[in-house]
Amino acid sequence: MHSPPTAPDITRVLQHNRTQLYWHIAVRLALAAALFAVPYVAHLAGYDAALPAFCVPAALFVLIFLMLRLGRGSRLKVCAKVLHTYPLEYRTRVVRKSSQWMYLGTVHTVRLTLRGQHGAPSLRALNASTVRRWPKKAEEGGAWFAGDPAFGGVMIVPGSNDMFFVQPAKWDQYERERAEAGPQRRALAEQAGISGLLEKEPKIGLGV
Repeated sequence: MHSPPTAPDITRVLQHNRTQLYWHIAVRLALAAALFAVPYVAHLAGYDAALPAFCVPAALFVLIFLMLRLGRGSRLKVCAKVLHTYPLEYRTRVVRKSSQWMYLGTVHTVRLTLRGQHGAPSLRALNASTVRRWPKKAEEGGAWFAGDPAFGGVMIVPGSNDMFFVQPAKWDQYERERAEAGPQRRALAEQAGISGLLEKEPKIGLGV
């Protein structure tokens, strides 16, 4: 039986994901600024056609989409609370069942299992730093998990420090288990900020 890899340093993991989030914000702000500048630069160059003006609503869309993701899809704070509330436990296998592009991020449906374990819940996983890609190393081995499967938690991929916020994919299916949870178990979930469903995809009347 192979021993699990060394547990990740929580501070380093949080810093890594925070840096990725800041980079994401900086790139989007730079893109919006460039789009806002296009009509002005075009006017200075003597190009007064209507086409450059369309860059302004495009820049507004970039900013609105960014604020939406930061306001309703920011997961770093709750991940930090989870990691300071629950111990890290190693799961020997990560199975990604599907991935779906959503406004708040790419939603990956995963199972985290232990060797010989059956019936692990399907979890809705979103990258804590807003990165949409799925880390290739995740399915090559296991992952670290902190939390309570019925409420949610954090998954960390060894080596890359990629961090995902997870909650049950079928939230209502575990309603009875959460309701019957003991006082200590429920208190931990409340302390970690995962006692309720946190990630809800906003309804936006735009076809993307």
